[in-house]
Amino acid sequence: MPTFLFDKIVFGPVRSRRLGVSLGINLLPATRKVCNFDCIYCECGWTPVKDSGSEKLPTRDDVREALDKKLRSMKEKGEAPDVITYAGNGEPTLHPEFAEIIDDSIILRNKYFPGAKIAVLSNSTAISRPGVREALLKVDQNILKLDSAFDLTVKIHNQPRVNVEVERLISELQKFRGQLIVQTLFLRGEYRGRKIDNTTPEEIDAWLKALKKIKPSEVMIYTISRDTPSGGKLEKVPLAELKRIAALVRESGIETHVSG
Repeated sequence: MPTFLFDKIVFGPVRSRRLGVSLGINLLPATRKVCNFDCIYCECGWTPVKDSGSEKLPTRDDVREALDKKLRSMKEKGEAPDVITYAGNGEPTLHPEFAEIIDDSIILRNKYFPGAKIAVLSNSTAISRPGVREALLKVDQNILKLDSAFDLTVKIHNQPRVNVEVERLISELQKFRGQLIVQTLFLRGEYRGRKIDNTTPEEIDAWLKALKKIKPSEVMIYTISRDTPSGGKLEKVPLAELKRIAALVRESGIETHVSG
């Protein structure tokens, strides 16, 4: 089914169902996805098996200049973003200058829209790197993925290209001492002849136990809303069910946001 890539360094602003008026930043090429996950639900499509490297990553200077230009233009027009969001065509923390780019973004945000937040959407695979962790601790919304507390489910849903052990990942998430938002996408259906569902009682119980260990400031719960690369065999989880899951999280004293 059709998916899409972001064709610019700075895109939007767009209305985000989770973040409000979001100005997006893509630290990856405009013509290909760069990620160490290959999630079966990714709106950017499949991750290439082999990185051609035909188009380089934007440099730190490229990003700073593009963001400066866009924020200046928005200021002149009286258009204020709620959040500046690092997402784009894959995993933003894979950029070798990620930490320095975050520093530049904070300076520019403070210059033009000091009331705006800076957010990073990450798959959590690079959080053990000191530079990445320190950068994520500087942003307002450090949004880290945890789709399941089971290794097998992560392998099926996220298809990581790197070794991901959920227990180790949970330990790394604990190191943020609550300065993070856990993001979880719930879905069910079928993929390559195998039924998938991370909303079963066993899945939810293990996931809730993981959240109690991590103690995030917030949990974002959502489901698929756009086309996915795997086609029509993935099912959107009804909003009522997402709200039921959210209620279980709130019973643990953790703020929860639901997007249907």
